[in-house]
Amino acid sequence: MRGDSGSRAMAFTYFFRDMSALQAIKGHVIPRLRSYRYIWVWDAGCAMGPEPYSLAIIFREALGYYGFKRVKIFATDLDEENRRFGQIIAKAIYPEQSVKRIPRELLNKYFINKGSGLYRISDELKRCIVFQRHNLRSLEPVRTNFGLIVCKNVLLHFKERERIDIIKMFHQCLIPGGFFVTEQTQQLPMELSNLFMRVLPNVQLFQKLQ
Repeated sequence: MRGDSGSRAMAFTYFFRDMSALQAIKGHVIPRLRSYRYIWVWDAGCAMGPEPYSLAIIFREALGYYGFKRVKIFATDLDEENRRFGQIIAKAIYPEQSVKRIPRELLNKYFINKGSGLYRISDELKRCIVFQRHNLRSLEPVRTNFGLIVCKNVLLHFKERERIDIIKMFHQCLIPGGFFVTEQTQQLPMELSNLFMRVLPNVQLFQKLQ
């Protein structure tokens, strides 16, 4: 499940699910972060892993082999019911239906065809991601100084006051000028308009105000 109340089974998602957000990260976020010694990303509500691995591919393509070594993605979810969460993500083996949206050249570059319709992600991408269980309702970040926080398909499961408190927590653990991405259907609460600046009109990408 995503990082919510624990009332749903954790669902498989697919890679490159939100291309507009990934393109925005490639074009507007990574150029701002590439000069940092370390680039830390938090994917809050990572489900079975396709989203953080998709982010890893985007960063690897933009930064190259050596630049990508500076990237660490912290991928979290609540997962109260599905105890296979850690096993699936650690093995990084996914069915063909999950990878069919990935451009062929990227699929061949970062995945190994295991046969029987299964694909395993390269060790290079696996090494950059740290997976752990985390409850957003705790309002305790997994760490601070993130350059980018991605939280999609999660906030809609919370009440309005909870959403506001969680986004405030995200704001506090971003670096100055850091970025926050949320689901296209989610609007930033007006109460938080003084904390973020919207970067693009067609993507829910926001930059932390100083």
